[in-house]
Parts: sequence; structure tokens; C-alpha cells
Amino acid sequence: MIDVATLSVIRRWALREHLSIREIARRTGLSRNTIRKYLRSDVVQPRVAQRTLSTKLDPFASKLSGWLRTEANRSRKQRRTIKQMFLDLQALGYTGSYSRVAAFARVWKAQCHAAEQTTGRGVFVPLVFGDGEAFQFDWSEDWAVIAGVRTKLQVAHFKLSHSRAFYLRAYPLQTHEMLFDAHNHAFAVFGGIPRRGIYDNMRTAVDRVGRGKLREVNARFSAMASHFLFEAQFCNPASGWEKGQVEKNVRDARHRIWQSVPAFPTLAATQRVAGATVSAALARDCAWAVTWLTRRCVAARAL
Repeated sequence: MIDVATLSVIRRWALREHLSIREIARRTGLSRNTIRKYLRSDVVQPRVAQRTLSTKLDPFASKLSGWLRTEANRSRKQRRTIKQMFLDLQALGYTGSYSRVAAFARVWKAQCHAAEQTTGRGVFVPLVFGDGEAFQFDWSEDWAVIAGVRTKLQVAHFKLSHSRAFYLRAYPLQTHEMLFDAHNHAFAVFGGIPRRGIYDNMRTAVDRVGRGKLREVNARFSAMASHFLFEAQFCNPASGWEKGQVEKNVRDARHRIWQSVPAFPTLAATQRVAGATVSAALARDCAWAVTWLTRRCVAARAL
């Protein structure tokens, strides 16, 4: 059952803007049969059917709606997944299935999306890329247990804009040396270098952000781009959607790889020799971490 706001949008798109049913279905996420039913009945508001069945989620529906509203206002790094909310509901006494919770969340998000369409917040510009035209890059901060110590890792994310192939590599810091090393390994894995690279205004690349697209690019970063012969393009400030592919890749990697903090083999505990420094042992463990992460990424690409 759709709400009044969604039905109003469907009628306006179909009767005033003459959009096809297929296009309306794409924008709203509703089925074409549902849209046809409401357009053919010529109703201006949906008829609410009497509830005849109850589910185990009903007593927790208001609680779940509040959680979804709260998470929607948080940054992506801080949001809980639907699976985490399902586990929290179980702690409150919910005995139903995960699929019921996921279906509830999908309907809730679709309703919010329809409401945004009515206020003009749903406008987007589709981006189309050719073969080898561009890649997108971003850093993320995630955690792993290395040598028994919970350690923050700086993960470099690369995403090819056309094929959507991606590459991840973990480092202890976001220095120039590690940034350049990440590019070198990524291009070797991809088997070539795209013509453009799309970045945010990270400090290792941009010294100062000017008006519009004006940037003072870091000299060392410019040298790297000149070496690899690609054009660096930078997003507008606070406009992460301009490199939305890699932003989504960061979120997906966090959920699939870093959801539970991984523990890497502790070479420091098994191969430490007399006189070896802690930093050297940690470096060996980081090498194991990079190997493990690379294998996970290869497995994810194969899915």
C-alpha cells in the first residue's frame, strides 16, 4: 500500500509530465502493475485496507522506524546495518525472521525516497563512462587486530568507473609514499592506467581549494600524475556523490570485510628473533594484513 504523497507523484508524472509507466516504476521502485492499478482506478488517494494479518514485527515497528530515521541522519561510517538492527531487535524480544525486518526497511526507504521526490531532493545527474576512461579513489579508516593489538588501518580504494572493478590496499598512514605505492599496485592489477582519476580534496593531493574547480595541486601528487600520464580531477567540496561509485565501495567493503574486526596472523609472536624491534615485527604483520586483504578483494570481485 502506497501513501498519498507517492500516489500524488505518480499521477503528476503520468498525467502532466506524460512519463512512461516503466520510467515511473524506475524512479519510485514500485512494480508496473501497482502503478497501472492506481492510474486505471483514477483515485486521488489510496484506499487503506483493513488489517487482517499481524506479524511478529508489528510490536517493534515504531521502534524500527525510529532507528531507521536516526541512522539516516548519521554519517555513513556511523550507520548501523539492517543486520545489526535485526540483532538489536532480537535482544528486545523479537522472534521473527531477518527477511521481515529487511522488507520493512526497504518499504521505509522507498517511502522516504518518494517524499524526497516531491520536495525536489531526488534530482540526480547520471554519469556514463567509456572503457578505460576514469577511475575513482578514496581513503577509508578501518580497524584490524595485528599482533594482538587493535590497529587503525588506512585503506586505499580504487574503482574503475566503467567496469566497476575495484582494488583495496591497507596502510598504516595516508602519506605520499603510501598513496603512490597504492597507485602503482592498483594499476599493475588493473593492467593499465585510465585517462582520468577522480578524487576528493585530500591533503596529499590539494594544497588549497579555490573557487569552482580551481585547485592548487600538491607538487608531489602532480609529479605522480605526470609519471602515470593520467589527468587528476577533483570533486567540489562536500560533494561525495561526484565519486559515488568508490564511496559505495567503501561502504560495501566496511560491511563485508571490516564488519567484525579481522585478526591477522601474528608473526610477531611466532617469528620474532632476539633483538628484533617492535616496529619491525609490526611491519611483518602489516605485510600479512595486505596479503589477506588482497585475497579478500579478489574473492569479492569474483562474486
